[in-house]
Amino acid sequence: MSVQTLDRVVIRFAGDSGDGMQLTGDRFTADAAVFGNDISTLPNFPAEIRAPQGTLPGVSSFQLHFANYDIMTPGDSPDVLVAMNPAALKANISDVPRGGLVIADSNEFTKRNLAKVGYETNPLEDDSLDAYQVYALDLSGMAIAAVKEFGLTRKDATRSKNMFTLGLLCWMYDRETAGTEKFLTEKFADKPVIRDANLAAFRAGYAFGETTEAFANQFHVGKAPAAPGRYRQITGNRALAFGLLTGAYKAGLPMFFGAYPITPASDVLHELSKHKRFDVTTFQAEDEIAAIGAALGASFAGHLGVTSSSGPGVALKSETMGLAIMTELPLVICDIQRAGPSTGMPTKTEQSDLLQALYGRHGEAPLPVIAAQTPADCFDAALEAVRWAITYRTPVMLLSDGYIANGAEPWRLPDVSEIAPIDPEFATETNGTDAKDNATFLPYKRDPETLARPWAKPGTAGLEHRLGGLAKADGSGSISYDPENHDRMVRLRQAKVDRIVREVPDVVVDDPDGADVLVLGWGSTYGPITAAVRRVRAAGGRIAQTHVRHLNPPPANLGEVLQSYRRVIVPEMNLGQFAMVLRAKYLVDVESYSRVRGLPISLSELADDLLDIVQN
Repeated sequence: MSVQTLDRVVIRFAGDSGDGMQLTGDRFTADAAVFGNDISTLPNFPAEIRAPQGTLPGVSSFQLHFANYDIMTPGDSPDVLVAMNPAALKANISDVPRGGLVIADSNEFTKRNLAKVGYETNPLEDDSLDAYQVYALDLSGMAIAAVKEFGLTRKDATRSKNMFTLGLLCWMYDRETAGTEKFLTEKFADKPVIRDANLAAFRAGYAFGETTEAFANQFHVGKAPAAPGRYRQITGNRALAFGLLTGAYKAGLPMFFGAYPITPASDVLHELSKHKRFDVTTFQAEDEIAAIGAALGASFAGHLGVTSSSGPGVALKSETMGLAIMTELPLVICDIQRAGPSTGMPTKTEQSDLLQALYGRHGEAPLPVIAAQTPADCFDAALEAVRWAITYRTPVMLLSDGYIANGAEPWRLPDVSEIAPIDPEFATETNGTDAKDNATFLPYKRDPETLARPWAKPGTAGLEHRLGGLAKADGSGSISYDPENHDRMVRLRQAKVDRIVREVPDVVVDDPDGADVLVLGWGSTYGPITAAVRRVRAAGGRIAQTHVRHLNPPPANLGEVLQSYRRVIVPEMNLGQFAMVLRAKYLVDVESYSRVRGLPISLSELADDLLDIVQN
């Protein structure tokens, strides 16, 4: 048997939502990361906790792209499809290119399971899969045999087939096994029978690969070059949680995180709940309104208030966001976007909350909006959101989405000592006089540079004050219905957000050839756009690329950049929301390239379309 060297591979594990495909994919990803490959992943699972077994709606999959070079996406088409049942095969086979490798659990291709998804004949036995390299293996049967000695029920024994399959794939792609064995030993430490059964199944799958004559080749994907440093595999939600933690730490503030569980944001709450030792309080509220209300109350008390949700929950939080804007308190709102409207497709990705983030509140209620572009970038975006919220006394919206929230990539651990501190600058003394010339505290007296008002902890002697949602008088913060004062305060709040542009770096355009066409993205379109632009250039096309991280306020030079190109294309996972904003603000004929399929934009499709635009 020969070992074939490859530069990249895309594997998709697919099966029922109870088959452990997410765990299997995650473990293979971890092993690839430890080996030194560059990685990018795309988990894809049903919204239902347990969809009907063996049906198309119940298919759960995990796609991993690993390579010996810098990759930008989890790939469009899997080179390898692992199908645990007929439903998994039918739901995914159309994505596999001709000549691709299909590994199927033949044990599950029963007449009943075939009928559930409309197969009249067994595709593993007829000629319908002749275009692929098909390996029909009794994965369930071999897993059951491997764990026979542990006395498990057939149902429990069958559950170990994912570990058998993982062992086989680890052998096939020359992966180390120590990491997974350590993981299983620790995960099931209090369940020794389950631990030993999973280890046995995993080792049996690896041994099957070594001894079988079914496979002609073993494959090797080498390490990817990387800058020196310590790396770890990280998902977007975990990186976001770490960024929030670091921001609070650098500000010397306790963090209060109020949230209500919602897909795909819940993992931020789960992660932060593990870190009480860093002075984090997590609060699972009874609803979205209570979650943000508690977070805003914590900010009033001198903590860093944070809340997270997805689109439907952010809609419920909008009234309290308005209160945060009126009271001018620090608050970070994390919106992990998903396909809508309403309940929509809870486990699928989208970028359709942009207009909600920018304008989705009553009244003139401006707030800064930052969008993370990759899983690892969620750390930096969250840290920046904390810095802006504290420095400018404003709620800040941080946009992520299901694609980067659940996806994983290597992350180079930052040196925390090199991250600049964040000074809350709490008010400690009076700052004005009342009508009788007595020293007093003016809660809306502004810093001349940032226009931020002072932040005083309740209970500070001499700084007693009240905040609320009614219109405030400039300086004193007293309730005011004066028309001129209202106009002034509305404009001051807008000017405060506009002033943040001084901290926003100019957009940098990647344009080595003096192109006429610019592709501009935001958020998670960064990966597909970058990969597509690489393909267009490799095919001889001249094309420029830039990416906007700061959506409000936008970079100061953005208008000038847009006016420098004959055509500007904006790919988005919505119906052209950012394109519309750019057209309105800069009066440039920006062209929308929209996809709303609940999936990341296809880099192959985008590359073909961009090449056609460039050539014509």
